[in-house]
Amino acid sequence: MTDDAARFGDPRIPAETITSQSHLFHLSAVPATIYDGGSLQQAHEDNFPILKGQEASIQLITLQPGGIREPHWHPSAWEINLVTGGVATWVLIDGNGNNESFEASVDDVVFAPQGSFHYFENRGTEDLNVLIIQNTSAPEDKDNIGIGQSLSKIPPRVLSAVFGVSAETFTALKNINDAVVIVRST
Repeated sequence: MTDDAARFGDPRIPAETITSQSHLFHLSAVPATIYDGGSLQQAHEDNFPILKGQEASIQLITLQPGGIREPHWHPSAWEINLVTGGVATWVLIDGNGNNESFEASVDDVVFAPQGSFHYFENRGTEDLNVLIIQNTSAPEDKDNIGIGQSLSKIPPRVLSAVFGVSAETFTALKNINDAVVIVRST
């Protein structure tokens, strides 16, 4: 193997990129998944076949004022977030005990490491748009563990022990079977 091949990979075109599948995807043409608080559009292996096996997807999240991207983590993907409109308030917590809160504005890039707990919200008065690139080809609902789904599966007695309050505090939690993805602040 030459030095260039060792540094940059095999210079030949990989077989998996030779395909009859289209290389063009119109993200704006994907029907948005609408939530109370915003919407999501995504190109992934199920709707953009050339991504199958490529470990790549892209999504556009729009949060209306008061919209929140549900606190969550991805067990098998990192993400790069580009703010294209508005201002996002972010919180990231990693597995090493580090946490960070900040605001990200247009053209700011935010990296959320694989397995990190994170969320962002729109505290402004105009829509917030965030373009997200992930190293998974899966749809968002296949590699996303949300806090609502997680907490609703933990018995109130366990949550009581963790948070140091009465178990009755948690008995009113609704049962959530899937990630919520986007919610609105009340």
